Amino acid sequence: MEFNRRLEAIPVYPAAESYAHDGELVKLASNETPWGPPPPVIGAIQGQLETLNRYPDPDKSVLRRRIAERSDVPMSRVAVGNGSCEILLAAADALLEPGAELIYAWPSFSMYPQLAAQSGARAIAVALDPGGFHDLQAMAREVTAATRLVLICNPNNPSATALDVDAIDSFVAGLPRHVAVILDEAYIEFNLLQDPGDSLDLLKRHPNLVLLRTFSKVYGLCGLRAGYAIGSEAFRLAVDRVRQPFSVNALAQAAAAEAIRHQDEVERRVEQTIVERVHVESELAERGLETTESQANFTWVSLGERDEEAIVAGLAERGVIVRAGSALGEEGRLRVTFGTRRENDLFLAALDQVL
Repeated sequence: MEFNRRLEAIPVYPAAESYAHDGELVKLASNETPWGPPPPVIGAIQGQLETLNRYPDPDKSVLRRRIAERSDVPMSRVAVGNGSCEILLAAADALLEPGAELIYAWPSFSMYPQLAAQSGARAIAVALDPGGFHDLQAMAREVTAATRLVLICNPNNPSATALDVDAIDSFVAGLPRHVAVILDEAYIEFNLLQDPGDSLDLLKRHPNLVLLRTFSKVYGLCGLRAGYAIGSEAFRLAVDRVRQPFSVNALAQAAAAEAIRHQDEVERRVEQTIVERVHVESELAERGLETTESQANFTWVSLGERDEEAIVAGLAERGVIVRAGSALGEEGRLRVTFGTRRENDLFLAALDQVL
C-alpha cells in the first residue's frame, strides 16, 4: 500500500489525551461546556431514534431554515456541517490548491495548519501580538496575488482574545476581492465586546466573508458534531460539492435545530460562564499568574519561568486535566476551560499543590 506523498506533511490534530484516574476526573482541557443538552433537545434526539433506519435529510432543511431565521439571512447562504471542522476542510478543498496561499495567526486553532498541508497550499502563520491578539496589519502585509484564504479565529483559540468588529471590517475591506476570509466564531457567544449579530452585519458589505459557527460550545453538542457557515450562496454550493452526502447525521440535525430555539438557555450558560471567568481569573491573579483578556469560555495562563510539563502532569495526577501550551503552539502556558464552580475550585486547589 502506497500513500499520498502529502500525507507526511499533514499534522495530527492535537486532541486532549485520555487519562486513567481513580476518582473524579475534572476535564478542563477541551473547551467543552459543563452542562449537557436541556430537556427539549434530549427530547428532539429521542424523537429520531425510531427512524434511524432512514438516511438523514441531505439538505439539512429544518436546521438550515432555523439558522437562517435566527441570523436573518436567506437559507441559501447557510451551510451545515459535521462540526465546523468539516466546513473548514471543505473550504480548503474548494479554495486551495498547490501554489495557493493560506494565511492565519499563530497560535490559533490547531486545524488550520492541516488545511494547507492537505491541499498542498503554502501556509503563512503570522505571530500574535504580545497581548495575544491577531496582528491584522502584519497579516495584511502577507497577502499576495496567490493568497486564496485568510482565517481569523475570533475569539481566538487558544489565546481567548477577541478583535473589535470594526477592526475586522477594515481588514476585510482592505483585501482584494479574490481573497476569501473565514471568520471562525466558535466562541462568539462568550464575547462581551460585541453582540453575535454585529459580525452578521459585515456580510452585507463583504461578499468574500464567511462566518463559521458551531453547536459544540455554548450549545453543548460537541458529542454529536454540528456546525454551520454563513456566506455567499456560491460558497455554500462549493463546500457542498466537495463533501460526502449525508455528512450530518439525523440526531445532530434534530438536536441543533431544537437547541437554536432556546436562546434563554444560551443566555443562562453565558452568564454562568462569565461569572466563573471572573472568579477563576481573579484567583489566578492572586497567585501571581497572568492571563490574556479572555472573551471565551477558557483562559490562557502564562506560567512565567515555571515548568509547564511538571504542572500539567501534577494536575493530571490530581485528576484535573488542562491543555499544555506547548501542544497548542506556545510553551509556558496553560489553556484552562471554565467548568462549574466546584470544578474550577478543584482546579485551583490542585494548582496550589503543584505550583
